[in-house]
Amino acid sequence: MDQRSEIPIRTVYVDLDGTLLRTDLLWESLFHALRQHPTVIFSLFGWLLHGLAFTKARLAEVAGIDATLLPYREDIVERLKQQKAAGCRIVLATGSNEKLAQAIADHIGIFDEVFASDERTNLTAERKLARIRETSGDESFAYFGNSKHDICLFEAASEATVVAPDRSADRWQKQSGAERIEDTGNGLKAAIQAMRPHQWLKNTLVFVPAIMAHQIFNGSVLLSALLAFIAFSLAASAIYLLNDLLDLEADRRHHSKWKRPFASGRLSVPNGLWLGFGSLAAAFGIALFLPIGFAGILLLYLLVTTAYSFSVKRMLLLDVFVLAGLYTIRVLAGGVAGSIEYSFWLLAFSIFFFLSLALVKRFTELQQVGETASREVTGRGYRHVDLETISQAGMTSGFAAVLVLALYIQSPTIERAYAVPQLIWLLCPLVLYIIMRIWILARRDEMHEDPIVFILKDWRSQLMIACGAMLFLIAAVW
Repeated sequence: MDQRSEIPIRTVYVDLDGTLLRTDLLWESLFHALRQHPTVIFSLFGWLLHGLAFTKARLAEVAGIDATLLPYREDIVERLKQQKAAGCRIVLATGSNEKLAQAIADHIGIFDEVFASDERTNLTAERKLARIRETSGDESFAYFGNSKHDICLFEAASEATVVAPDRSADRWQKQSGAERIEDTGNGLKAAIQAMRPHQWLKNTLVFVPAIMAHQIFNGSVLLSALLAFIAFSLAASAIYLLNDLLDLEADRRHHSKWKRPFASGRLSVPNGLWLGFGSLAAAFGIALFLPIGFAGILLLYLLVTTAYSFSVKRMLLLDVFVLAGLYTIRVLAGGVAGSIEYSFWLLAFSIFFFLSLALVKRFTELQQVGETASREVTGRGYRHVDLETISQAGMTSGFAAVLVLALYIQSPTIERAYAVPQLIWLLCPLVLYIIMRIWILARRDEMHEDPIVFILKDWRSQLMIACGAMLFLIAAVW
């Protein structure tokens, strides 16, 4: 950069958040604390009145983050090890709280010293530079950083390395020509993955009332159902984002979920929050074009799913009842959006059918974890010993759904609506096939995705659904 770079470097200072880590410990601490103690949100405002340093200290005490699970930039760690081997002194200099910083330093095992925030001093920017000058005087040093708060340190360093920079650090790097290490991840791809568009298939349930009322080809009803589908999909994505933020540590312990965008550090928490708020705003914007009751159901869905994310999903049995209810809410929303009157029979069938699928979901999660399954490992209220009980309850609930369907077929409503109502009886074995096949695959450990998504993607299930639709059509026009 200039003549300073010719001076031998004896000390290397490295920032933590966004540099050594692919995440920010302040955000991590906040969501860890909220997951364990949701009431922390009320204490947070009081802490902030005492300053950011005080808030970081309190969150560090409550959160209890496991340093071994955090997403490190392995290329930076390896480079620091090489500089350590070359005789350099390596110092972790971070604005994160000293408790968390020390735990990370102990885990990595290469740092000679740790500079970090305490509850009085937020060690960032000029304060961090002053701390470095206090200990090393005018000695030349190298610095690794990533944000606008690091620019003063870049300018003071003999060697500056800009790691996955934010907008301000990016401009400084381009003007200075300092060394740059790019983030290898694809931010757009990570954002799309975090929204889980494949899960939007579950929201096709909003079309069920229109189909059952034989109004799916009515232009206005179809448009209303389509708008409801989009609104629910965007709202669901916002909840998925929140859920992943609350489940960071549990996801990182999981054999496959550790690859999720937030858990792996490929998507930053602030970007995820902006994405979530944008999705929510768009969902309610779309709801303005539908009957006002739809917005009420959408709000109910969000409240229930938020409660589910914060605490209900860790409650034995209550979690699966809520999941079944959330599936049924989608059916209700489709009816309200299209101004279609829904029947008791449809709601009763939905509750039992979706309870069976919710139990499948819990069964497969528990089975994949194995005998070590516990609340601490899975974040759920189940243990490995519960597998058989869950399986029996799930199959029984599925059979109850078919019983409701049979009673509905025998009702006067069917006799009035169809020329040949006897054909509708064939729906019972078709639904039984779908339910039993799902449970057999689950017990074989061959069900590795959400059961609703599985049904909509599985060609055998699709064939059963197509046969059912054909039965309705034939029975109506025979």
